Amino acid sequence: MHQDCFVIDSYALLAFLEGGVGCEKISRFLEGAAGERCQLFMSVINLGEVLYIVERERGLPKAQETLARIDELPIRIIDVDRPQILVAAHIKARWPVAYADCFAVALAKLKAAAVVTGDPEFKVLEAASEVSVTWL
Repeated sequence: MHQDCFVIDSYALLAFLEGGVGCEKISRFLEGAAGERCQLFMSVINLGEVLYIVERERGLPKAQETLARIDELPIRIIDVDRPQILVAAHIKARWPVAYADCFAVALAKLKAAAVVTGDPEFKVLEAASEVSVTWL
């Protein structure tokens, strides 16, 4: 059975966790992954980004609670390896995007996946055909 693969970036995961714009779309992706109709991935770098944002805005206990909630979701958190670092560095050298976003793109390239996001920084990468984007 062919499965679609998607990389969830921090923007999309925060939208889901906070009930923001695109929350319903992320919920559908999560239901699809739970039913094994698609695969969801996230770079550990983007996980760290979510956690530092939550801790900075709402405190360490909320960040710990958020991590426990994320751990229950059908998203595979992918550790960073050398190939991912090299792709992310290449993207960062060429495009004006945040370094953490480069890891989402690198993971998407390595998994032949689309990035799920609402972050406007990805528009330049999509326009340059660096990555496929599924917009919230």
